Amino acid sequence: RRDTMLMKTANPALNKNIFDQVRGIESSTKMTIQGTVNKTYIALGILLLSATFTWMNPSPGLMIMGAIGGFIVAIVTAFKKEWAATTTPIYAALQGLFLGGISVMFERQYPGIAIQAVYLTFGTLCALLIAYTSGAIKVTENFKLGIVAATGGLFFFYLINFVLNIFGMGLTSIYGNGIIGIGFSAIVVVIAALNLVLDFDFIENGAAQGAPKYMEWYGAFGLLVTLIWLYIEILRLLAKLQSRD
Repeated sequence: RRDTMLMKTANPALNKNIFDQVRGIESSTKMTIQGTVNKTYIALGILLLSATFTWMNPSPGLMIMGAIGGFIVAIVTAFKKEWAATTTPIYAALQGLFLGGISVMFERQYPGIAIQAVYLTFGTLCALLIAYTSGAIKVTENFKLGIVAATGGLFFFYLINFVLNIFGMGLTSIYGNGIIGIGFSAIVVVIAALNLVLDFDFIENGAAQGAPKYMEWYGAFGLLVTLIWLYIEILRLLAKLQSRD
């Protein structure tokens, strides 16, 4: 159906070099799609429990600790993927602290926005998964290249704009609730959502190539990274829309 030897994903946790690095590692058990799904459920459960805690007990300190700690653990996991069985649950717990805190901040300003963002995030996940498994979305090399380029371009745009903002020359309209700001957020949401498709493809190819069992946790980690990004971007988009009322 597709070339399984040439994989690309814009998600830095899931890229085309991963299986080249783990190929040849002996393992009595291999990565499976169902195993990755199960690990993803576990990671999401941990994240939701952690987020519920800071939702019910808001704490700026816990939110900051979750954001910084989650970033550090994500970097460690990206370089030490064989540790993913340990680091992925830790990452989920830390990011849950951050997401619960930031959700409360948005909820206080726009009541009901958090649950809307949750529904839209998981709705997008389910819709794209159905489209992917049914073949409605074809993950061709051009498709992968396009999403990788869009995600990379978005990253460098944020970086350059951040530097320009330090000197008062940045493009601030993208953060506002005007047409430009809403349009920009909508584009980012689409890019984040399409990264889920690349993650599905990565997991399917990993199972097809018989990657080591710990790659199930690594696949779950990569999927969690994209879902967290998508949720935050949807939250921002909804906030911009509601602020216009």
